[in-house]
Amino acid sequence: MAGADPQALKDTILAAIDAADNPDALETVRIESLGKKGELTMAMKSLGQLDGDARRDMGQALNAVKDAVTQALDARRSALAMAELNRRLASETVDVSLTPRPETAGVIHPLSRTLEDILAIFAEMGFVVAEGPDIESDYYNFTALNMPEDHPARQEHDTFYMTPDADGQRKVLRTHTSPVQIRTMENMQPPIRIIAPGRTYRSDHDATHSPMFHQCEGLVIGDGITMAHLKGCLIEFCRAFFNVDDLPVRFRPSYFPFTEPSAEVDIGCSRDGGGLTIGAGADWLEILGCGMVNPRVLEYCNIDPNEHQGFAFGMGLERLAMLKYGIPDLRPFYDSDLRWMRHYGFMPFDAPSVHLGLS
Repeated sequence: MAGADPQALKDTILAAIDAADNPDALETVRIESLGKKGELTMAMKSLGQLDGDARRDMGQALNAVKDAVTQALDARRSALAMAELNRRLASETVDVSLTPRPETAGVIHPLSRTLEDILAIFAEMGFVVAEGPDIESDYYNFTALNMPEDHPARQEHDTFYMTPDADGQRKVLRTHTSPVQIRTMENMQPPIRIIAPGRTYRSDHDATHSPMFHQCEGLVIGDGITMAHLKGCLIEFCRAFFNVDDLPVRFRPSYFPFTEPSAEVDIGCSRDGGGLTIGAGADWLEILGCGMVNPRVLEYCNIDPNEHQGFAFGMGLERLAMLKYGIPDLRPFYDSDLRWMRHYGFMPFDAPSVHLGLS
């Protein structure tokens, strides 16, 4: 092998590499050329038979052949792997255009449809949607809403607090969407007319309460706003939402730190025969809270209460959905049970509107 021709050896091995049409054949070529008894290996072992300059020149030539063979092996190995991948992709394709199975067709969750109904109604009244963060500071969640330091809502058993920051301040998972009202009043000048839907969090869990639930609050700020405007707005909403034109609605005095005066809103219902029917009847159902914005809250937002007045209201989406669609238990709302979804869900292309009809 001492007299081997490097160029002829290179041409022979590269031709064998090009002819290898599968990984096993390529491995055979590698062993026959670079293995312990391969042609190129044996040629390099025979260098000791040469003297001086001849050994040096032959060694350089054989190293160049080895580099070329190694590169050719890697390139051919990659080409064969890509060819195999393309073959598999061509033979294992999935037709994603197939019609979905009927039992897997998606439906709209009752909560989503309830929110769509509410937004459709208030959009007709000129309200716009406002949003805010789920993680709030103590100021926006409590202080700016006129909640005193000893208010029960600030206690650990009612509110989810985050780990204290570097300044020792603890943020909270917002207990209502009222902070959105504060942020809006800080960044907008009256007149203001917003609706603020979103997730809220409280430490409570049973058939009618969830640690995570949804609220939708409204805020109107302007000149000459009175309780009459509040009542007219909410009476119209209740009758449109429940689709009962003569739905009885009453306002009972109540207390909320951020409104003064405050009221609970009840709607008429009947429980004859053990069922529940929304409309005229001998009974009442509480559905939301409301009131005129407390002057102190306006002052927190740098709005002069002597020039501007307003009203606010808030409602729980789960409660409204349960009443409207006859859902007896809150907990299945978050169980991801497909049977429950098929029973209470809505078709996705049935968009609600006041003039075309709600769900």
